[in-house]
Amino acid sequence: MPDILVDRDAAGIATVTLNRPASLNALTRAMWGDLGAAFRALDADEALRAVILRGAGERAFCPGADISEFSDARANAAQARSYGDLIRATLEAIRLCRHPTVAMIHGPCTGGGLELATMCDLRIAGDSGRFGIPINRIGVVLGYPEYRAFLELVGRAVALELLLEGKVIGAAEAQAKGLVNRVVPDAALAEEVAATARRIAAGAPLANRWHKKFAERLADPRPLTEAEYQEPYDAVETEDYREGTRAFLEKRKPAFRGR
Repeated sequence: MPDILVDRDAAGIATVTLNRPASLNALTRAMWGDLGAAFRALDADEALRAVILRGAGERAFCPGADISEFSDARANAAQARSYGDLIRATLEAIRLCRHPTVAMIHGPCTGGGLELATMCDLRIAGDSGRFGIPINRIGVVLGYPEYRAFLELVGRAVALELLLEGKVIGAAEAQAKGLVNRVVPDAALAEEVAATARRIAAGAPLANRWHKKFAERLADPRPLTEAEYQEPYDAVETEDYREGTRAFLEKRKPAFRGR
């Protein structure tokens, strides 16, 4: 079977699975490329409402890159840069995916696996979750784009604590440090993530996409333009706005169409 699986359901929810359970879903170079391609394809799918990212099996989300490839794929600075550019493109595809994304995390979520999770909008962990980027143990340095997202999520003090000490922490501590949104028992993880995705999918998709876009824009220090100030109010011109307000007044569930 492919190392990256993509499934869609009738509710407009896609599930992307890292599919190397025998290797705890460690990422090969080819998987990085396929994962980026999968998210770019999902971004273009107007019918989607939410995306779940998970690891196959019951042992791990993802422990990071497959280090056994490094002697061939990262043998010198030029190769490392090429590998890093591929990683960067994939992480950007996840971060900039227009649809809300949810990481479903159980077991190890370390190194490149944690980088993937930080690009998702929400992170929900089972109590077996383990988190860290202990790459100083093998002499690897975190690239600037990956580091930026990590810093934005947890702040300088926590990021440096995990990087400099090479710590791997449990799910409860990860939640306390802001790495994950919530922690549930492993047995309840799949249903909690599915319920989260259903709640997202039930909302107006255009509103969700705008909120993602605005969060990304507000991380940019440049002043907002007049057109950008206007954009939130343009929602009033959409069918979703009219349907949402009408359904509220009629005390029924809205039928959003994403336009």
